[in-house]
Amino acid sequence: MNFKFFPQTKEEIEQMLKQAGMNSLNDLYADVPEQIRFRGEYDLPEPMSETEIRSLFEKLGEKNRRLTVFAGAGCYDHYTPAVVPNIISRSEFLTSYTPYQAEISQGTLHYIFEYQSMMAELTGMDVSNASMYDGSTATAEAAIMALASTKKTDTVLVSASVDPKVLNVVKTYAHFHGFNVELIPENDGATDKAQMDARLEKGGVAGVIVQQPNYHGIVEDFTGFADSCHAQKSLFIVNSVAADLALLKTPGEWGADVAVGDGQSLGIPMAFGGPSVGYMCCTEKLMRKMPGRIVGKTVDNRGQRVFVLTLQAREQHIRRQKATSNICSNESLMALFVTIYMSVMGKEGVKEAAQMSYDGAHYLHDALIATGLFSDKYERPFFNEFCVKYNGDVDRLQQRFIENGILGGVKVNTETLMFAVTEKRTKEEIDKLVNIAKEEKL
Repeated sequence: MNFKFFPQTKEEIEQMLKQAGMNSLNDLYADVPEQIRFRGEYDLPEPMSETEIRSLFEKLGEKNRRLTVFAGAGCYDHYTPAVVPNIISRSEFLTSYTPYQAEISQGTLHYIFEYQSMMAELTGMDVSNASMYDGSTATAEAAIMALASTKKTDTVLVSASVDPKVLNVVKTYAHFHGFNVELIPENDGATDKAQMDARLEKGGVAGVIVQQPNYHGIVEDFTGFADSCHAQKSLFIVNSVAADLALLKTPGEWGADVAVGDGQSLGIPMAFGGPSVGYMCCTEKLMRKMPGRIVGKTVDNRGQRVFVLTLQAREQHIRRQKATSNICSNESLMALFVTIYMSVMGKEGVKEAAQMSYDGAHYLHDALIATGLFSDKYERPFFNEFCVKYNGDVDRLQQRFIENGILGGVKVNTETLMFAVTEKRTKEEIDKLVNIAKEEKL
């Protein structure tokens, strides 16, 4: 094997291989199937100056097509105020990456404290941690949290209306942590409460996970859900799109024990799928079962306000079997991002953006139905995302959208499209999408 591009010397590599009980680098990669191994020469260009590199990447960037986004399914095209990227790069926040030493990490600790305060208020919960990797892992960690908080249980119920991507992450965690995941069936696109109640009565359930709005965009009615869970000593866990909580009933108001979800909707660019930030909030009773960090505010010996890590029950600090999680860091930059976003937008600004998203989605929905080419998949209330059945070739319609510069929804199945609208979409853009659909049928 060619050592040309390895930063270690040949002797160092041989020493490491010997320690690992291998004779060559080929042995190290023996599990990688032959058919997917690259055997050619790398097409590496000659060295370039800074200006030449900038020019190269500008030309590469011109190959991208910027589409008007009407797709969501967990990642949404919200507006990022210009001031946000500027503020997050300020030196006050560029402290040590992990805030163990409070005296040199005040910038990091301060914004995490503010993040926690804002997320607790947004979700209607008592406590927030310092953030998670993303909404999917936050939901899976909530399942583990439920198992740690209940006795003689080995099962978590997940509504079939939860985003399949989130469900798959929960199942992956379940496989390696040794607990069961059972689905609560849907009833016309929403969680079937009667089926949930019947399963809860059988016992052995640590927690129930639902989503609001759910994967189909439906705003579900969770009346009585928390009571059903608590009657059987189970936790009620609600996964929500963060921005939507500015107008919707909060998880706290639904009686949730844990609120989780993704914060990408709070101004974080879609960026081809990441990075994002997960949030986790809970009742005060469950605070010590929460994974990750919690930052608190106090005063120093001079009476000045300071911030410190108050809870960090992880493997670095206590016996592994008593640790709440192996989460040892968080998407701190993204936590700062949404903190600055919410600070700049303010309560009314976040509400206004959510209202514009809601209004735009309902305008698009009504316009599509009025064409006679679309019909409702579900007869239920929705927020800024909805499913419609198309009386035609879904693949061909989506291709026509792309040809006209529009990312036209997410294909759910051979007859169903799911559209999402944010505050960035104008009436002209919505009308253009509807007209393309009309022309396709002519």
